[in-house]
Amino acid sequence: MPDLRTPPRPLVPAVRIPVRFTGPGAGVGELAWGQREIWLTMQRQRSWLPIGGWSRLAPGTTLADVADELRWMLRRYPTMRTRLRFAPDGRPLQSVADRGTVGLDVYDCPDGADPEAYVVALDARDRARPYDLVEEWPIRMAVVRHRGVPSHLSTVMPHLVTDGLGGRIFLAEVAARADADPDTGTPPLEQARWQAGPAGQRQNASAVRHWQRTIARIPAPSAATSGPHLRGEFRTTALPLAVHALSERADADSSQVLMTLLAQALPGDGPAVLRPMVSNRFRRGFGRVVAMVAQRGLCAADVAGLPFAEALQRVGAAAMAAYKYAYVDPDAVAAAFAAAGADPDAGLWCNDRRVATRQGFAGAVPDAGAVRAAPPGTFRWTVAQDDPFDPLSVDIDDGDGGALLLTVFTDAARLPAAGAEALVRRVESLAVQQVEELS
Repeated sequence: MPDLRTPPRPLVPAVRIPVRFTGPGAGVGELAWGQREIWLTMQRQRSWLPIGGWSRLAPGTTLADVADELRWMLRRYPTMRTRLRFAPDGRPLQSVADRGTVGLDVYDCPDGADPEAYVVALDARDRARPYDLVEEWPIRMAVVRHRGVPSHLSTVMPHLVTDGLGGRIFLAEVAARADADPDTGTPPLEQARWQAGPAGQRQNASAVRHWQRTIARIPAPSAATSGPHLRGEFRTTALPLAVHALSERADADSSQVLMTLLAQALPGDGPAVLRPMVSNRFRRGFGRVVAMVAQRGLCAADVAGLPFAEALQRVGAAAMAAYKYAYVDPDAVAAAFAAAGADPDAGLWCNDRRVATRQGFAGAVPDAGAVRAAPPGTFRWTVAQDDPFDPLSVDIDDGDGGALLLTVFTDAARLPAAGAEALVRRVESLAVQQVEELS
């Protein structure tokens, strides 16, 4: 494990290799809906929302190999050569280039230092540095050399480039680029043209009607919130065991089970309002595209006091509508909230980001004894800041050792720290309790 207590300094590139690229699909146009939504999130959170990471390079990898890989990526994925432009009224536009030159930075790790610690520090530095989305190409790639040999790679991009599933597609295609499918899906410029046309406007009008009906069930905004904004992590082994058992018993998708538990765990009266992150990749042309096509949905379900089985059905029906109508113009959604005088930040924002267990759990279905024997989850607060996260949000990821990791974000003026921790702990306790009741 690298020593991260004292990152190596200074982080100054030894050389910058100019990488020239070309690619099809150039033009300037409106942001597609997915791009527009993540742009609004970036503004709200005052962050360019860096994505990417670092990796070890395969032995024998040369700087020319990395430069060729970067050139291939820029040619294949239009979003990696897309920068912002602004209309006279301040509206952001996407500008896709058909050629250009990007810098590949090369850093020399000092002899005697740990190259892994060096690339970790470099990756963190590149995430923290401001990003000029108008002038910079939307990719920062850097190679770390150790004793003259390329050993590690850091790649950082703004979230405007792609969503999480697109990121996994990009990594898989880069790893096997000689065999990559030529079909890359519908790029955002084409998406935006369709969205502005008759079919896109019909889709938007239908989606807005769903949002208006659901917004009518949301209470008016409470007093203005002011933070602090907190981030915490809840690691639980009992919850995945219980969700496995419940999803098998009910013959229901595990995401539906988790959404139902979240809905029942929410404090307060009235319908449980959920804002799931929806992958729009089931739509034509979106399956393989490396772009931001995920958007927030909206659903509301009355689950207070209901048996779990009935709550599961109600949340499932509401979620299906949310998935169908998450493909929508974010500006039209904002207008619908404003017209209704409803809280645009209402509800629990949730994002099921699991990979390993999203399509099903491995192994035998746990019985009540195994679920009951699992220790309670552990919780810790990790960040407190002035800049906002999403108002009240839970991300769900696969953790180590068969655990689930629930990351909770809250504006403490909206839901205090104790209430946010109680929310995720109640999800676990409700799941365990339900398995025991069904045994």
